[in-house]
Amino acid sequence: MILDFLSRYAFGTILVLVVWVITVVTIANIVMRSRSAAGAWGWSMSVVTLPFLAVPLYWIFGRQRFRGYMEELVKAKEENEEFFDELLASMSPHFAELDEDQCEYAGVLERFSERRFTRGNEVCLLIDGRDTFDAIFDGIRTAKEYVLVQFFIFRNDDLSHRFRDLLLEKAKEGVRIYFLYDEIGSYSLKKEYTETLKSAGVEVNAFHSTQGKANRFQINFRNHRKIVVVDGKLGFVGGHNVGDEYLGLNTKYGRWRDTHVKVVGPGVLSLQMVWLSDWYWATRRIPKLAWKMEIPPEEAMCGNPDMVALALPTGPVESMEGGTMFFLNTINTAKRRLWMASPYFVTDEGTRSALQLAALRGVDVRIMIPANPDKLLPYLASFSYLEEMEEAGVKILRYADGFLHQKVILVDDDWASVGTANLDNRSMRLNFEVSMVVLDSRFAKQVEQMLEIDFQECKLATARDFTEKPLYQRFAMRAARLAAPLL
Repeated sequence: MILDFLSRYAFGTILVLVVWVITVVTIANIVMRSRSAAGAWGWSMSVVTLPFLAVPLYWIFGRQRFRGYMEELVKAKEENEEFFDELLASMSPHFAELDEDQCEYAGVLERFSERRFTRGNEVCLLIDGRDTFDAIFDGIRTAKEYVLVQFFIFRNDDLSHRFRDLLLEKAKEGVRIYFLYDEIGSYSLKKEYTETLKSAGVEVNAFHSTQGKANRFQINFRNHRKIVVVDGKLGFVGGHNVGDEYLGLNTKYGRWRDTHVKVVGPGVLSLQMVWLSDWYWATRRIPKLAWKMEIPPEEAMCGNPDMVALALPTGPVESMEGGTMFFLNTINTAKRRLWMASPYFVTDEGTRSALQLAALRGVDVRIMIPANPDKLLPYLASFSYLEEMEEAGVKILRYADGFLHQKVILVDDDWASVGTANLDNRSMRLNFEVSMVVLDSRFAKQVEQMLEIDFQECKLATARDFTEKPLYQRFAMRAARLAAPLL
């Protein structure tokens, strides 16, 4: 009996010591790695008070930087120096010389992304799913050498099957197909789907965010990019994933309001480079791709010649928060107008302050978000910002004709972007994103006309939408706001 008591006592002591050591190590990691004091205090207090719950949650959700990605790219450049020198040489003739006004905004993007805007592009708006996928499928049908495919979500439905069948058809013609998907976003994708592609010679890979011993718990990071490139001549990027709901066929959401762009010109090569970086992380291989700009097929042209554009990647791999800097730089440089569309509006204090300051400067700040949400917590949290936004003059507009999913920005009359980044913490800090930034007044005018049509389906959200709610609803909205760093 005494031995049993001692053994149980010794086990309890060891358990307490193990928990204490893990807690101390976790808090040390929080202090060293957290990007904000508020985040460090929040996680530290949680770990101290509820270690059995908070410690595993922190190691899954608390990491702010994706480990290994940039290190592998640096190694790849060192091991393939000749390839990257040739790539730079092929791109250099197309680099744009920015004028003084463009430098104020675009120069910052070039410096923190270490990428250059290119001239000679055509960028065409693709509004909603049918136009988008008709254009993508038509583009893939023209492929002679290769097709690069990357989406956050592949469903197991009619659209994804049509996509697969087209890729199988092109593979039979000898076209090389490279297929990349996020394993968490595409959790419903059946093994049968990928095996069918592989059996036809398609190279299929998940992004593999958890590869490497130090990255086993990186499941909170997502590769949210949506990219298609055909022969290095034609590119597509924007908000659509591959699923029937993106065609407006889901009865729950009805119309799915989204925006993509088709790109022709050297901007395709910069988009291809974004894809290649992700493919290299997933596979450690560099496929043979075209890097010299050739004249695209006439049917790919869309009547918007000689635009200055950049495929801007952001993600949780840099020491600087590229996503946050992209949004803050955008907000701070707006002089007359700042129109933004996003399915989620769950931001940090710095971004909200920048929006308020822009409105106080006299900028027409409009943020369009859904009236009919797909996710409850971000929807609830968005109400908690209405008072402070209204006080500064920021207009929050709720789109009611279906579900709003587009990620679009318009600044003044000068430039616009269409991409994958939402106006939330996840896109700013945790997701791999890409935005096609276009410095062209003609494209900005087209975006303006598109958004003005969308505004007609909106209702202005006011502070009363929050203040006049019952106490329990206001409490739920404020509580949801506390989860902003994870939403």
